[in-house]
Amino acid sequence: MSYPKGQARGDKENLAWKRMERMERIAFLGLGIMGSPMARRLLAAGYPLTVWNRTAARAEPFRAEGASVAASPAEAVRDASVVITMLADPTAVREVVAGIARQLRPGTTLIEASTIGPQALEEVAALLPGGVALVDAPVMGSADRAASGQLVVLAGGDLTKVRPILEVFGSVTECGAAGQGAALKIVLITAVIAGVTVVGEAMALGDALGLPEDLVTGALASGPLAGIAGRAFAQGADYPLRLAAKDVTLATASADLPLLRIVHDWLIAFPDAGSEDLGQIVRHIRAQQQAGPTG
Repeated sequence: MSYPKGQARGDKENLAWKRMERMERIAFLGLGIMGSPMARRLLAAGYPLTVWNRTAARAEPFRAEGASVAASPAEAVRDASVVITMLADPTAVREVVAGIARQLRPGTTLIEASTIGPQALEEVAALLPGGVALVDAPVMGSADRAASGQLVVLAGGDLTKVRPILEVFGSVTECGAAGQGAALKIVLITAVIAGVTVVGEAMALGDALGLPEDLVTGALASGPLAGIAGRAFAQGADYPLRLAAKDVTLATASADLPLLRIVHDWLIAFPDAGSEDLGQIVRHIRAQQQAGPTG
């Protein structure tokens, strides 16, 4: 919004102008399943926003919505005081941060919102130049909750500067030092993944015992596993099995977790289904059990 010299602004416009001048300039890197709705939340809140995505076509719609679109991560962060990364895995985060580190000015804050675990976060921290702060803020919730600002943000590090930004995404859980948010995210998401897989095996057991599907799903949905069953049977959720497998791998690399190793085996047992939502593991487990042994 600009005004020709000598043109007056109304009181409301003047207040809005001053508010925009005070707001942090944000670069958002990664416009995938979760990144796109989160970036749109920032636009709706009025933040000056520059976006970048590896597949450029995903970024173009943001231009019409008021964001600047950068051709590279380095270009995106050039004038930013806050940089948010929401990328697929530790490799992608390390690659992008290594590429932007020299452009980050002292006083900049990097908010790492991807699910990469505390070890990879330490590696990211080592890439940052002096004077650049790091906050880890992975989120719990699906894309629809991201769009409505109802995520749970698991934040580690000094939140003084960035709390208003994080609150745009949902409720903020302070986890302590940088790295604690990344660690808690792995704990919580692997519990969900394991629970959904158990629901798949429970449904397969119900099939084997000849129980009606509606009876089993209803009992699961109204019992102690109600929350997990709700996620297992959710429609419209989009947390790909390949990313769930990646997250379980992060957990099993940190501790000896035999049950989660079995869960991982289930997640990768259907390679053609890697882009399907986690809840589809229930269908695949049931189908495999009904088909019987192979080979």
